[in-house]
Amino acid sequence: MTIAPMTDITGASILVVGATGGLGREISSLLSQRGASLTLAARDEGRLAALGIPGTVVAGDVTRPGIPAHFVSSAVGAYGKLDGVIFAAGAVAFGSVTELSDEVIERLWQVNARAWMSLLREATPALTASAAAGGSPFALTLSGVVAEAPTAGIAAYSAVKSALHSYGVAAGRELRRAGIRMVDARPGHTETELSLHPLAGSAPAFAAGLAPLRSQRAWLRQSRRMRRISRALASKRSASLKGL
Repeated sequence: MTIAPMTDITGASILVVGATGGLGREISSLLSQRGASLTLAARDEGRLAALGIPGTVVAGDVTRPGIPAHFVSSAVGAYGKLDGVIFAAGAVAFGSVTELSDEVIERLWQVNARAWMSLLREATPALTASAAAGGSPFALTLSGVVAEAPTAGIAAYSAVKSALHSYGVAAGRELRRAGIRMVDARPGHTETELSLHPLAGSAPAFAAGLAPLRSQRAWLRQSRRMRRISRALASKRSASLKGL
């Protein structure tokens, strides 16, 4: 099946999971400004309400059974369709390979990779229906540059992000037949709340990262990110966006 480019997101029903995080919040805000019909999902209902972004709000832990399906059904119930899914949820842990417990490693896997596998499975029928109706459905992940450049001190985090990226590459080859485009954005180190609340350890002294929307220069930088994502969605191919 030929994949139709998404040249206009006005009225597109897009589910953003992890909408209260730094990048999730930024992407949701910019999509709203461009006319998308959003379903905003995250664990904390209070933080979702505080976003102040128009859309349907649904709270839940995406790693729990039944929650991915609930997120998808909420989006379809609100807008009658689902045209896109953005997975911006994530968790990080710092520490050497000798320090992280099995529980922390399992949680990294559940949040950063397995949850997306479940969410994509549940979203595929609705995305396929969007393509059949003439839409341009997509599924977007944020694996980060560690997916291809594993970093000492965050080996486990690098590994699960690499898994997320690899899964997307293979899934994109399968879902292309249904008219669904896969996009993996790999932003560089960004100053978000993720590193302030790790599952374990403390963030090492990385160089200062990008600051989401904290200054005019940051705004322009983030706008360029969204333009690159928009161009990827307007393409007829699945995409991997490095160094956003």
